[in-house]
Amino acid sequence: MEEVVRFIVHYGLHFVFPFALAWRFSPQKVVRTYLILLSTMIVDIDHLWAQPIFDPCRCSIGFHPLHSYWAIAIYLILLFPVTTRWWGVGLVLHMITDLQDCWWSC
Repeated sequence: MEEVVRFIVHYGLHFVFPFALAWRFSPQKVVRTYLILLSTMIVDIDHLWAQPIFDPCRCSIGFHPLHSYWAIAIYLILLFPVTTRWWGVGLVLHMITDLQDCWWSC
């Protein structure tokens, strides 16, 4: 049962919550904003460089290069310029989502 809750929370934060943010804070551009938020999941490409690619007991934060603390600092900086704000929101939300997944790790 715990795995089901973990799955729902993780993917809800990756797909449903970004839509809610886009709908609430950018109603005139909800589709564009949602696509920007979804596109930030490209940071998971760094999982392909790990061996094994997927390990349910491994915390992504601090392990993968695009999930490193230096990368997270850059994502936080992206929150401030208006032109990059939604990219920053998506990347920070992604890191928070992966962090909560770490709390549920083995």
